[in-house]
Amino acid sequence: MSDAHTIRSRRPGLSVGVRIIAVVVLVAIGAVGAWLQRDAPGRSAEPRTEFTAHNPPAGLPTALTTGQHLHWSRCTSPPTARTGYDCASMKSPLDYRKPDGKTIDVALIRRKATGPNARRIGSLVLNFGGPGVSGVSGLPEFLNQYKPLLDRYDLVSFDPRGVGATIPVRCGKTKDDTGYDGAAACAKHSGALLPYIGTSHTARDLELMRYLLGDERLHYFGVSYGTALGAVYAHLYPSHVGRLVLEASVDPTEDLDEEQVSQVKAVQAAFDRFAAHCAARIRHCPTGDGPEEAARRMARLADRLEKKPAPVGGGRNLDADALAYAVSDHLDLGTDGWSPLAKALTALIDHNDGRPLSKSADDIGSADHAATPSDIGSADHAATPSDIGSADHAATPSDSSVAAQTAITCADSSLRPDFARLDRDAARIKAASPVFGAAWSNGVYLCYDWPFDGERATPQVNADGAAPILVVGGTGDPTTPYSGARHMARALGDGVGVLLTAKEEGHGTYPQNRCVTETVDQYLRTGRTPARGKVCRGSMS
Repeated sequence: MSDAHTIRSRRPGLSVGVRIIAVVVLVAIGAVGAWLQRDAPGRSAEPRTEFTAHNPPAGLPTALTTGQHLHWSRCTSPPTARTGYDCASMKSPLDYRKPDGKTIDVALIRRKATGPNARRIGSLVLNFGGPGVSGVSGLPEFLNQYKPLLDRYDLVSFDPRGVGATIPVRCGKTKDDTGYDGAAACAKHSGALLPYIGTSHTARDLELMRYLLGDERLHYFGVSYGTALGAVYAHLYPSHVGRLVLEASVDPTEDLDEEQVSQVKAVQAAFDRFAAHCAARIRHCPTGDGPEEAARRMARLADRLEKKPAPVGGGRNLDADALAYAVSDHLDLGTDGWSPLAKALTALIDHNDGRPLSKSADDIGSADHAATPSDIGSADHAATPSDIGSADHAATPSDSSVAAQTAITCADSSLRPDFARLDRDAARIKAASPVFGAAWSNGVYLCYDWPFDGERATPQVNADGAAPILVVGGTGDPTTPYSGARHMARALGDGVGVLLTAKEEGHGTYPQNRCVTETVDQYLRTGRTPARGKVCRGSMS
């Protein structure tokens, strides 16, 4: 989270060096993409009955509620959605404080349920992380992760505010440029939109979406940053909470800077576990005989790359920051990423060949695997007005995900400390991780020159009176540390947050962990939560 995954999905920061943002967002976005892939399901031939809800959102004009209907039609983009998917547009208020004023169009995508009408529960709305990740593009890519649920739910996703086809934020050199040229460019090209794209506004869009989809209660699956969105919705509309899954949860008790400290400690711990495994199990381990030696070798490698970046092809190079983000991408994959990481580091250390590390990081963070949580989970990063997309970095996003992630994160966070505080925070992050601290420390500058105030230091998520919400956390998650899931379950309120723990490496545990998948699917199918304190065994058991 992301992804992207960030504030990686709250990943470290968009800001000192706008150029760093590009790599960060790929991480944030890549984190989510790491865990999804199966065969697409078939479709039911039975005539379909549409559902109707009778509890429209309060305070909105009838033109947007009872007078509005979603007109689903064949998707024209992305190309992967042209077969088997429906798309629609939902009108929402730009400013919910002025519901009769200007409206925006929210882009939606749907894959219809395949089971019989009598067994359909409704729609399951999905958010894949970020912030800054398109759900319209994401659903065709991630569909197969949710294959077992298609007999009971329509699977629905959407482009949140500021993303994709929903009032996209523009922060490039011109109004048509999808790159990121700093906060001033955002204000120039998208200033009229920036106050209205934060998570609380998107949560209100979810409520209108719930009603127009025909559901009395919202059923929702959010990953990484998507857990923040789902929890804010639950706080605003506790009586309309249906079956909510918050997977790889962000920590609602930490502000942006605290989150970066926790995350950099978690990714360092994950790297140390990789280094210990490498030393014990991999011949000619590139990181040496354990975590301490690994830190020394990575420091020497980072120094070398800072002086002379390694070529990765296509006129691009791998520098020290790109190294840190690429390594963390592999750690997001859990133990599946350990062997490829060892091989890629060997090529880089022994032969100055950055292509294996860069290519695998690009694959993880590509638009085809758009999201975690970097992502790429919960959100995330830093920036200053300088040269984004420099050749010293392994990859540069071609879409507006960097701009969207920056804008949404800064709309949510009210932190605007002075430079003395920022420098102290950066030093604290550097000290927290010998391998990742330098790269992550740039995140503290993310919103220092943002032209609008943010909403809160931490989100409001208490949802007293809501139906039970399932919160899933992995004990070895390097992007959204496990402590965040524990804090989220507690913050939702007594009897509301139900924590499911997975002893698992990597960012996100569904659907890799069979126990987690079975438990989550049972909850979404029946509404039954697991016994409190349930722990699923996994790679860390």
